[in-house]
This record gives sequence, C-alpha cells and structure tokens, in this order.
Amino acid sequence: MQFKITNGAFSYGGNEILKDINFEINDKEKIAVVGKNGCGKTTLLKLVSGELELDRDNSFNSQIIKAGIKQIGTLSQIAFTNNDITLIEEIRSVYSDIINLKCEIDELAIKLETEHNDETIKEFTNKQELFNNLGGYYFEKEYETVIKKFGFSEDDKLKKLSEFSGGQRTKIAFIKLLLSKPDILLLDEPTNHLDIESVEWLEEYIKNYPKSVVVVSHDRMFLDKTVDTVYEIEYGKTTRYAGNYTCFAKQKKINRELQQKQYEAQQKEIEHLEGLAERFRYKATKAAMVQSKLKVLERMDIIEEPSREDSRTFYADFTPTVKSYKDVLKARDLIVGYDKPLIKINVDIKRCERIGIVGNNGTGKSTFLKTVVGTLPAVSGDLSLGKNVTIGYFDQQIAAINSSYSVLDDFWGEFPTLTETEARNALAAFRFCGEDVYKTINMLSGGEKVRLSLCKIFQNKPNFLVLDEPTNHMDIVGKEALEEILLNFDGTVLFVSHDRYFVQKIATSLLAFEGADSTYFPYGYDQYIENKSRNKTTTDNTTSQTKKERKQYSTPGKEKAKLERQIKKTEEQIRISEEKLAKLYEEINSPKNSADYNRLEELRVMIEQEEEFQLELMELLEELLKKEPIV
Repeated sequence: MQFKITNGAFSYGGNEILKDINFEINDKEKIAVVGKNGCGKTTLLKLVSGELELDRDNSFNSQIIKAGIKQIGTLSQIAFTNNDITLIEEIRSVYSDIINLKCEIDELAIKLETEHNDETIKEFTNKQELFNNLGGYYFEKEYETVIKKFGFSEDDKLKKLSEFSGGQRTKIAFIKLLLSKPDILLLDEPTNHLDIESVEWLEEYIKNYPKSVVVVSHDRMFLDKTVDTVYEIEYGKTTRYAGNYTCFAKQKKINRELQQKQYEAQQKEIEHLEGLAERFRYKATKAAMVQSKLKVLERMDIIEEPSREDSRTFYADFTPTVKSYKDVLKARDLIVGYDKPLIKINVDIKRCERIGIVGNNGTGKSTFLKTVVGTLPAVSGDLSLGKNVTIGYFDQQIAAINSSYSVLDDFWGEFPTLTETEARNALAAFRFCGEDVYKTINMLSGGEKVRLSLCKIFQNKPNFLVLDEPTNHMDIVGKEALEEILLNFDGTVLFVSHDRYFVQKIATSLLAFEGADSTYFPYGYDQYIENKSRNKTTTDNTTSQTKKERKQYSTPGKEKAKLERQIKKTEEQIRISEEKLAKLYEEINSPKNSADYNRLEELRVMIEQEEEFQLELMELLEELLKKEPIV
C-alpha cells in the first residue's frame, strides 16, 4: 500500500495555502503532521481523503498516486442514517459482514444435522475459515472494549442516538471510524475532549493498528508515543523527519544549525573567489586563473540560507499587582456538584504552588474550579481564600465569546484607563498586530479567542491563576509560550488539563479526582504515573490471586459447560487449520509453482506459521482434556 503527493499545491479564494507539498504514506506507517495553526494541516488531510483536489497547474507536474488502497477513513465521512437506533446497534453495523456471515454459518450448521453432502460441508468449512480470518471470534469483545474506553456505560448502549449530545455523537462516530479499520486512518486532533485514561488507551490502539495512520495533533506526548514519522508544514512546504515528535524537534534544530553554518562558509568562499576574479580581471597574465575561478563559481551547488523559522507567538512578562499571603486556598470536606454531589476535596494550596488537577471526564474538575472562583456554590463543606488573593480565571466558555465588537474595542472596553498605544501594545504581545485589532470577535478562530482571553487575564495582573483547559485550540508553539509564562509566574496556579506534556512541565503537585474523593500528591506528574503504575501492578497481582481463590467456589455445572465449549471451539479451530494446511501443501506441490521461487517461499513461511499455530491448538486441547469438571 502506498499513497503519494508530488509537487502538490492548493489555493482557496485566490490565497495560496500549500505550495510545495511532497507527502508519502507507506504501509503500516504512523505519521504526524505538525505546524502552526492555519498552516494547512487539515487541508492536507482533506487532500489525502479526497475531499479536496490539488490545484491544476501542469508547470509543477503535481499529482496524487494511490496504490493498493481500498478505504481511507476520516471522521467527517462518518454519518448516522437513523437517529432512532441505539448506540450498540449503530456500532454493530460496522460488523455487518461478520454478523451476516455468522447467520449463514448457523443456518448451514442446522442444515448439516440432516445433510452430510460434500458441497454443504465444504461451504460450511469455507465460511468458518472466513469468519475466523475476519475476527469473528473476538469482534464483540473489541467493540465492547472501545465503547467502555470512550466513557459510555452499559445503560448508554441501549440509548437512541438522538438522546446523545453533540460531543457524545462525535465520540460514537470516532468509535465507528476506529472499528472500520480503513487502510489509511486520518485523525484530526483525536485527543480533544478525551480524558487522560482514554488518551492512553487510544495511544496503544494506534501503536498496534495494523494499517497506516496520519494524525494532526498538538498533544506532544501523544505524538511521542504513537508516530514514527513527522511531516512539518512551514511556509506552505513540507519537510519529512524520521522518528517521533521529540526526535523531529531535535533534528530540525540540528539541520537548521548545520545548514546555516554551511551557508555562511559557502558565502565566504564565493566572496573570496569573486574577489580574486575581480582583482585580476584586467591582467592578461592572470586570465586563465580568472576563468578557472569563474568556472568554479558556475559549477558550485548553491546552499540556500535557512528560511526564518515561523516561531511567532504571544508572550507576557508581568508581576502580580499585589503578593498574596502564604496560604492561598483551603478546602475542608468541600463537596462540589450541581443537582447532586460529585466529589469531596480536602486541600491546602500555598503561594507559588502550581497544582494540576487530573481525573476522568465527569469527575468534577471544572465544577471545582467554578466553585473556587465563586460562579457555583458549594454543596457543602468549607472553602476559603487567603488574604490578598486576586484571581485570574480562564475557561472555554469565557474563550468562546461572540461579539460584533472589534478586538481593540473589546479589550479597551475592559481597560478604559489605558491609552490607545498601551492597549495596542498589550494586544500586540498576544499577536494582535496592525489590522488584526480591527477584526470582530465573531471573525476570530478558537485559538485567537483563547489568546484574547489570556491577554485580558494577564493585563489584570492577578496572583492566583485558575485555568480550565487553557491549551485547547493552541498550537504547539502557543503551548510552549504559555508554559514559559507559567514557569516564570511569581504567583500560584491551579489548572485542569488533559495535555499530559503540559501537566508534566507545569505541575509541582497534583490533585487527583477519582471516584467520590480526591487525593493530593506533593509531587509532579512523572512520579504520579510511576507510583500509579506500581500500585496497579500490585492490585492486578492481588486481583489475579483472588480470582484463583474464587474459582474453587464456582458452580460445577457452569464450569463443566464452559470447559465443554472450550474443547469444542478448540477442536473446530484444529479442523479448520488442518484443512488450511492441506490446501497449502497442495499448492506448494503443484507443478505450476515449481519455478515460482517467490511464491514457494511465501507458501513455505505460511505453512510453518500454520503448523506452529496448529501445534499450539493441540497443546491447548491436551490441557483442556486433562481437566476434570470442578466439583
């Protein structure tokens, strides 16, 4: 399988978005596409999916090549045709071929009870083999796992699609996309709105995905754990790097520094040669030497100066107007929630702490922040702020403002004592320069609205920042800029984020929301994960031992029936394997293949693999037959 764009260009409304795209997807490759917001990442995905076409300009000889590709999958292609069916019915529709095949096999099994002709037996065997190859024995477990990992409960599975919110419907479409297993899986910001546990599961899914994946994401840890190739789009051009995101960042820096040194060295050499040629140009005795130097210049492969890195971003260097006392916030048996309690919190937050709140969706993280800033009353318990604490609060609703005011008028309206120059300078620090300040709020992108909200917060110079998912809609350069601001901030930070790299970089301590209670950890994310992993291993070992102890109390009848089913299933798999081996031996001994050495080698490998698989089945059957029903 291969997909390739050569010398690609794309324009929209007369504006050139992509101008020199060379992009390749090979079989089973895991690719990240990175770059600043607005650089054309999503446009590239749409070119791959076929939603957009390249500009038709023969002078560039641009083309798209596809080989061995049956299906390219993207979230925008997933649609619900019937909103009255349940979630589980919609998900099972992905496996319609397997389900229909299972019905046919069941019908043939009934037929075989009365008919034993060779034709029926052969048809039954072929369908059984196909059913096994399609994953018929484990597809139900597969979709049940994905549904659970995306946060849907057993009750949710029986709800109609019309009963779910827009965000939940997007998750359902995402599940369908993953389970459909296209040859090329295109994912645009797949970790948005997923909690950390779901993101970690998705990482493992993508790493083990048997086909190709192309992902656009600003989640650096996610990219580090999933991809083996990175394409960067900068100034409309693509550059390919081997390795994950961290490798890309290091290699890009090395490449630029090397190219800059080579460029400078060559420029000195050119200057030297031109100087010699000019100096002796009019001396007849040096004519040969001059011509020699000029030919050297003509034959020289010119090294281009590295293009200026597109690292424009926002910045804020401020000191809080007042300094808070040492105790910033105290919560004692604080219970937060809306119509019902969500979680209990006990925590003391000290000046200059940077506390990250982690936990699954729906555990009360955002609710707690709203309670801290006073927009939501506590259900019960005590919450108090320390002396001289001034809060700067950010959440996605604040950032999603819509207005017909211009950026300048909106900002100036909140800070009327500033001069126009002061207001424009403050906005310029957050990349609202020149004519940008006259854009209306309604015209701004999600990332631009986030920058405007942060600009207002930092202009107030608070000493306690309360931030709810501040990096949503931010590109990687923007995230790095915010990290730098928070690391240099002489105040206290309490934040919620599903971006583990951001949490890892910023948090000096953590507040974990699990179940109906919270736990404070006086250390950062790396140690938290390490301890959590160690505890999980201990718990798994304990659970495994408990299961072994419980097993002796199982119902004898159920255990016997379960054992009989296992034996029957294993015997059937052995029978299918024997028939498959017989066909392989028949083909390898066929005269028509005697001179086809490539095919003979393929068959030899297939036979070895099948014989090994059959041996495993025989050993399993032997173990099962040794077992006596538990009484």
